[in-house]
Amino acid sequence: QVQLVESGGGLVQTGGSLRLSCAASVRTFSSYAMGWFRRAPGKERDLVASISRIGRTTYYADSVKGPFTISRDNARNTLYLQMDSLTPEDTAVYYCAAAKPAYTFTDNERTFDSWGQGTQVTVSS
Repeated sequence: QVQLVESGGGLVQTGGSLRLSCAASVRTFSSYAMGWFRRAPGKERDLVASISRIGRTTYYADSVKGPFTISRDNARNTLYLQMDSLTPEDTAVYYCAAAKPAYTFTDNERTFDSWGQGTQVTVSS
């Protein structure tokens, strides 16, 4: 499995921006498709965005298309999520995840099997 550590969460006002980072402890980060999930209060954890092994293919949930951008730097073993135009509906714990090694790219939540501890994002109105 991949060890993942998220950072960059915090409190921001509506309309603000945050950039989440996820540091991966693995020899070959480029061998893993990656994703960002979030769990809002009282809701299930949902896939927000995913990216292929070398970053050419991406997926976004309809709720975040436009304001959110997923990217990765394989040389630094780091995954990013740039979040712009944040609203209170984006308040959640955000998790970084790695897909099972068989997948070059995936937007299926069930194919992810390594998780970080999560980072809290709170958007005030």
